[in-house]
Amino acid sequence: MSDGLVLIDKPQGWTSHDVVARSRRLLHTRKVGHAGTLDPMATGLLVLGVDRATRLLTYLVGADKDYAATIRLGQATVTDDAEGEIVTTGGLDQAGGPDVVRNRLGEAVCALTGEIDQVPSAVSAIKVDGKRSYARVRSGEQVELAARPVTVHAFDVADIRETVATDGTPVLDVDVSVTCSSGTYIRALARDLGAALGTGGHLTALRRTRVGPFDLTRANAFDENTLTLSVVDVATVLRAAFTVRTLTEDEARELRFGRRIGATGTEAVVAGLAPDGHGVALLQDADARARPILVLDPA
Repeated sequence: MSDGLVLIDKPQGWTSHDVVARSRRLLHTRKVGHAGTLDPMATGLLVLGVDRATRLLTYLVGADKDYAATIRLGQATVTDDAEGEIVTTGGLDQAGGPDVVRNRLGEAVCALTGEIDQVPSAVSAIKVDGKRSYARVRSGEQVELAARPVTVHAFDVADIRETVATDGTPVLDVDVSVTCSSGTYIRALARDLGAALGTGGHLTALRRTRVGPFDLTRANAFDENTLTLSVVDVATVLRAAFTVRTLTEDEARELRFGRRIGATGTEAVVAGLAPDGHGVALLQDADARARPILVLDPA
């Protein structure tokens, strides 16, 4: 199996670990990793690295992402999504009714757009004293995580629907699209939107549609019947994700040995491609020279 990325359209109910484990069997290699977890409830784009391309995941994890989501206003849950126990309900009436909430929605969404300090969901994978936060919550502990800066580039409302929850509570389901920096929790946006409106809020659906330069158009459909997976080769990944520098044969040889070459003239990470288009290394300028920070095709 060649090195590269595999783009997966993750179905609901699968953990990211489930997808990685099955992909290892299908690709006949143990060396498979992913660039950012999706919760079991969520669907959409999961980016996998295969063999040497797993080393590229470090540079893709921090990419901006796009999501489509549904936020339910009127109820809050312990996990900030539909999988958790409801902790508050009846919030629409407490906030003045659905019409009042609708009228205040735009202002509340605007306040959660741009550079914000966000407290991650308590059921995130963040470690607290060496133990995952979600594990502490599920064992009954109270967890308070520190706020961290994130950027919500766009937070747009697509549709608002009045409906009734399974317990008979009137709620508003709000379909939204979000473009955000890495590390932004959409569940936390749902929670904070509900808190700002005084209704309580949680996430009922989440679909990731883009990670950096990659979207669902090239993603593999994935379920228990999937038998083959297409791989995006390293050179294609480099051209999509980085500024590209075409190397001379001499430069490619030097980089394969881990040696420096002439500066790229930019502070950004640059992909070095051999004259035949083969991906050789990622470069970054240092001390007036370009040093290889990741050699993908060593001598």
